[in-house]
Amino acid sequence: MTILIMIGMIALAPAAINRFGPKAMIVTGLTVLASGMGWLSLIRPGGTFWVDVLPASLVAALGMSLAFTPSLGTAISSASPEEGDLAAGIVNTSYQVGSALGLAAMTAVAAANGADQLGDLPALTDGFSAAFLGAGLIALAGAVVAALTLRGRHPDPEAAPAALPGAPSQDIGDRRVSS
Repeated sequence: MTILIMIGMIALAPAAINRFGPKAMIVTGLTVLASGMGWLSLIRPGGTFWVDVLPASLVAALGMSLAFTPSLGTAISSASPEEGDLAAGIVNTSYQVGSALGLAAMTAVAAANGADQLGDLPALTDGFSAAFLGAGLIALAGAVVAALTLRGRHPDPEAAPAALPGAPSQDIGDRRVSS
C-alpha cells in the first residue's frame, strides 16, 4: 500500500490533476477510497490475505493517493500568499487530528460490532467489517461534499490556478501556467 501511495502521489496524481483538475481528482480519489473500504468490509473469517485483503487495500491506496495531493493543493492555494504557511500548518494539523479521531471512531464502531470478542473470530471479523464500511461511508460523504462545494477548473487559462510544483508549465506572456 505504501509503495502504491507513494507512486500515486508522485507520478499519477500530479498528471491527473493537470489533465482533469483538482476537483475531479478529489471526488474520484474519495470515491475509489470508499470502494476499497467497501470491498474490505466484505472480509470473512475464512478469507485469505491475497484474495480478500490485498486487492481491496490496493484500491484504497490508489484512492488515497488520488485524493490527498489535490486536496492539499486546493486547501493551500485557497489562502492568500501571506497566509500560505499558516494554511499549510492548519491543513497538516487537520490531517493528523482527523486521522486520530477517525481511528478512534472506527475502533469504537469495530468494538461495538464484535471486534472486542478476541476469541470469537466471526464476531471479530464482523466488527472490522463494520469499521471498514463506516470508513467507506465517510469517504463517500467526503466525495459528495467535494462534488457539491468545490469549484471546477475554470476554462479561462488566465484564471487557472498556478501549477503544482514539478508540473509541466509554459510561458504565456508574463505568466507561467500549467500545460
